[in-house]
Amino acid sequence: MRKMGIGIAALAAGSLLLAGCAGGSSTTTPAEPESAAPIDASGVTLTVWTDENREPAITAAAKTFEEETGAKIDLVQKNFGDIRNDFTNQVPTGKGPDITIGAHDWLGGFVQAGVVATVDLGENASKFEKVATDAFTYDGQTYGLPYSLESVALVQNTDLVGEDAPATFDDMIAAGKKSGADRPFVINTENAKGDAYTMYGLQTSFGAPVFTQDSSGSYTNEVGMGGDAGTAFATWLGEHGEKGSGEISTTIDYDTNNELFASGKAAYTIQGPWAIKALTDQGAKIKVNPIPSAGGETASPFVGVQGFYISAESANALVAQEFVTKYLATYDAQKALYEADPRIPAWSDLAEEVSSDPVIAGFAASAKNGGPMPSIPEMGSVWDLWNAAQVQIIKGANPEGTWTTMVADLEKTIG
Repeated sequence: MRKMGIGIAALAAGSLLLAGCAGGSSTTTPAEPESAAPIDASGVTLTVWTDENREPAITAAAKTFEEETGAKIDLVQKNFGDIRNDFTNQVPTGKGPDITIGAHDWLGGFVQAGVVATVDLGENASKFEKVATDAFTYDGQTYGLPYSLESVALVQNTDLVGEDAPATFDDMIAAGKKSGADRPFVINTENAKGDAYTMYGLQTSFGAPVFTQDSSGSYTNEVGMGGDAGTAFATWLGEHGEKGSGEISTTIDYDTNNELFASGKAAYTIQGPWAIKALTDQGAKIKVNPIPSAGGETASPFVGVQGFYISAESANALVAQEFVTKYLATYDAQKALYEADPRIPAWSDLAEEVSSDPVIAGFAASAKNGGPMPSIPEMGSVWDLWNAAQVQIIKGANPEGTWTTMVADLEKTIG
């Protein structure tokens, strides 16, 4: 979970991005549909918070907006790690920005604090990956414009196991053993801290999501990982833990996981794009595929989404909406954002274009199977109990009893 914010920019450092996607691509830019005439916003200044990486891309869209509407865009560079708290604290005072960049899992807190406005994506909604728009949906309302995705996926050493994607977890383990690697598979458990985030795709393949979703795709506060499905996952986790077959161990932290794979001692791992450089820095050749199912259903990892929020207290709300939904929701603006800070694009046509790179294609395929990490405030109460239960089970505690207790404690905690 803590590694997510680094994003897929690490791929660029590893020279794995398709060169043409960063300029010079021969792909024809999709034509933009004709739109209504720009509004007259002369005399209006919008304050937009961004971080250093994304500022150049937003500058390009801002220049066009200024030329066409007469408005001014004041870009304020912020440390990304400070934006969430500063936005929550400053918007109610009238000192915050009109627009800010941010992560989708901030949404529940923002809505609860009353600091964000809804966003009408209109016909552009269908141009984004569904998981991206779902991520910015809360109680059936859309509160942000998405632009990028990130998720974990299966990474395999092709010299050891080839490029074919294993259909099931058992198939993967069998191929890993046949390869002669010291370990068929490794997965980070943060030593004795637990890493339910990375393990989540395997859990959901048993039909045990952390929270349930309603018909609009919004998460409810009903815990979804109890019952028979949750017990089945817990039982499986124990069977593959330290008292079972041993493929999952509490001795593996993030760096150890990456070193075992990079050195050829492990054939498969589950990791995110932020780890690609570490996984390949010793020359390992890789293929990225969706996570194989352990429980019979599709493995659905968490997907993180980044995008733009509009302040609920903006004095220029209509102009802010115009900039976000008409000038940032375009192919050119989305591509500029990708080039400034390469992550899987949320804009579907662009995601398909950059997926010419097989590494990006693999993470994109995994993200298509995934679901947005819940943005509801209750999610903050989950991690400690959830991680601790998984660690106990991996170490040999009774799976059903440990899991059932965790679910009951969680339900009591969130009321």
